[in-house]
Amino acid sequence: MLFNSLQFLLFFTAVTLTYYSLPKGNGRWSLLLIASCYFYAVFQPTYIFILFLTIVIDYIAGIWLEKTPVGLRRKWLLIISLISNVGILAFFKYLGFFTENIAWLFDHLHMPAAAQRVTYLANRVFVKVVEVFGQSGISSYKDSLAILPVGLSFHTFQAMSYTIEVYRGNQKAERHFGIYALYVMFYPQLVAGPIERPQNVLHQFHEHFAYNFENIKAGLMRMAFGFFKKCVIADRLAIMVDPAFADPANHNGLSLLTAAFFYTFLIYCDFSGYSDIAIGTARVMGFNLMENFKAPYMANSITEFWRRWHLSLSTWFRDYLYIPLGGNRKGEFRRNLNQMIVFLASGLWHGPNWTYIIWGGLHGMYQVAAGQRDKYLGKGKHSPSGSVTVQRAGFAGGRLWHVGNVLITFTLVMLTWIFFRATSVRSAFLILKKIGTLSIFEPIQTPMNTTEMWFSLILICLLLVKEATYLTIPTRSTPRFFLLLGLITFLTYLFGVFTSNQFIYFQF
Repeated sequence: MLFNSLQFLLFFTAVTLTYYSLPKGNGRWSLLLIASCYFYAVFQPTYIFILFLTIVIDYIAGIWLEKTPVGLRRKWLLIISLISNVGILAFFKYLGFFTENIAWLFDHLHMPAAAQRVTYLANRVFVKVVEVFGQSGISSYKDSLAILPVGLSFHTFQAMSYTIEVYRGNQKAERHFGIYALYVMFYPQLVAGPIERPQNVLHQFHEHFAYNFENIKAGLMRMAFGFFKKCVIADRLAIMVDPAFADPANHNGLSLLTAAFFYTFLIYCDFSGYSDIAIGTARVMGFNLMENFKAPYMANSITEFWRRWHLSLSTWFRDYLYIPLGGNRKGEFRRNLNQMIVFLASGLWHGPNWTYIIWGGLHGMYQVAAGQRDKYLGKGKHSPSGSVTVQRAGFAGGRLWHVGNVLITFTLVMLTWIFFRATSVRSAFLILKKIGTLSIFEPIQTPMNTTEMWFSLILICLLLVKEATYLTIPTRSTPRFFLLLGLITFLTYLFGVFTSNQFIYFQF
């Protein structure tokens, strides 16, 4: 079910009231697990069995890993667990992508029979497997994205983090099957994160959180602002963004630049809005989830941007891919190669499309280029963000230098979002070409009227001011809390675009 729906508000209210009415004991985890199953089943009932399959595999693997002494057998247990998780993800999400690219390669090697055989086998296997899960009428793997289990990439990575942490000895295996299932399926962050580590949340499901009005206030305020970001800002910007990216050939350069600028804030408000609602929902019940965003467009370098954007994913790749590959411990070449691998993998994680891979590759190139810049400007002072700073006389000069870095970083990030949003690589290059040859005297082609355009820009400015001032809205004063909560709720109802738009990251 969508967060931005009346159905969810009723569901959340019923679950929370029931949750606090239950006495100390086993009732709460049971309630949350049942509620999480229902929440997921509303999207795709049959695919809950895929989720339970991975839960059973990783639950057993965790116990075996803990019991098995360090050695080759223990390593193979981890590998089997990881292969089962990645295999399910690859089958449903990437079978079509890999099949089509392999078939394309065979065609260009003048082996058409091999290409046809690969396509035929992929179709047969895919159709047979999805029929097991109750999906009929599927004719080929090309329908895979249409029936992709929602949030598959998120809960797959969360399950993998559990077995890896048990293998490393950082987490004890969870013996309570229901609690472990709840760790994977906890409904606030089930379909789009944050991707939690077991050390952070598993123990919380064993605890009994008493009613705490401060948690209620903080959670509801976080949820309210998340709804505001999604319904008022993101879905409003989509009115301009969607037509432009859907048909760039019939939009001029200035329109496409405006759409790219708006999309930069659309995807942030959409995804961080979801995270706010997820974190707030959990906080109302006493649970603490990790922060996923920290004002990323205030970053003054690409390195700092990735310390502020989608933290649960970026730290996942850092801890489970970049560092195991050697990180920056094996020389400059390996560091650069490892960075490129991580960001290309991040791009592929987002979707089976070359546009996502190019998006990830560009961020990898940014990181490598930043490393080379730092190498040749190494005599400068390094900031905490990892960027090299240059001494500037006076406060005004330093502030101007900082603002310049923020604007450059924002521009570089905005250019990569064009590939992320474009329907194809060709479409992305067409957009870039038109932006590169735009005229400021061109009219902006948009369904929005002038008032809506200015209102959208004002909303973006207010968002930036808010995040430059404080990341979370203070709730310590109860009268101020009720005033701000009522105001944000009223403004969301008054200015919200209620079209039941799905959150962007649900497709991942």
